[in-house]
Amino acid sequence: MLTLNPFSEDSMTPLRQRMIQDLQLQGYSDRTVEAYVRSVAQLARFYHASPETLTEEQLRDYLLHLTTVQKVARGTHTIALCGLKFFYQHTLGREWTVLKVARPKGEQKLPVVLSRGEVWQILDHLRLPVYRVCLTTIYACGLRLMEGVRLQVPDVDGDRKLLHIHGKRRKDRYVPLPDATLELLRTHWRSHRNPLWLFPTITRSHAGVLSDPAVGPISRASLQSAFVRAVKASGVHKRAHVHTLRHSYATHLLEAGVNLRLIQEYLATPAPKRPPSTRT
Repeated sequence: MLTLNPFSEDSMTPLRQRMIQDLQLQGYSDRTVEAYVRSVAQLARFYHASPETLTEEQLRDYLLHLTTVQKVARGTHTIALCGLKFFYQHTLGREWTVLKVARPKGEQKLPVVLSRGEVWQILDHLRLPVYRVCLTTIYACGLRLMEGVRLQVPDVDGDRKLLHIHGKRRKDRYVPLPDATLELLRTHWRSHRNPLWLFPTITRSHAGVLSDPAVGPISRASLQSAFVRAVKASGVHKRAHVHTLRHSYATHLLEAGVNLRLIQEYLATPAPKRPPSTRT
């Protein structure tokens, strides 16, 4: 008979609660907490046992199963490995060798990049203004999806033409705000006048409800779906997603002659490692 998964999302066990608190103490985002906890729940479901009772050999077999049997994508494997590492190393305090050896499989894929014309071709096919303005801002400022979705009115510094971005792991930064995008944001805000959110969630009731900060921002899922529909309608035959706008932003700045270090500051990405010198 199968036993109940003691790390199931249907129950908040002390062990599950402890892992969540450990993640929160280290400042992980809600999305990362959810993904890491889910990865441990999947391990427990695989063995039908509490993850704290499993051996290092069982964990090793599970990681091999993900790689050789399920053949999960690199991103899925990375999330699973990071979640399991955190659980066993931080929550349980186990320094197992397999956690130091295991690595996600490498990839040499180049990111999809849209031309400027393709970007505007896609954005022109967004039906709802809230999606069009949000995605335009994501492209014009090189934002991550959630950075764009959760933009707030106080984040806009119109006098200095800057956006205050609350980035991953609480790493804030400022990015330049083009004049056209600033005017677009102002026009869009006047359509709802929410005192907190630049992109309040769409409601089926009276539009005046949008002015209530309690409605919250639009969801990442709805924005992603809107972008996918716009790509299909635009006739652009590239496997583009919302993050493609960020890649395109960086590429277009580089093509315009903007210093690479400056672009990295705008994106809040680490500088690439220098290749070894070929000089003799």
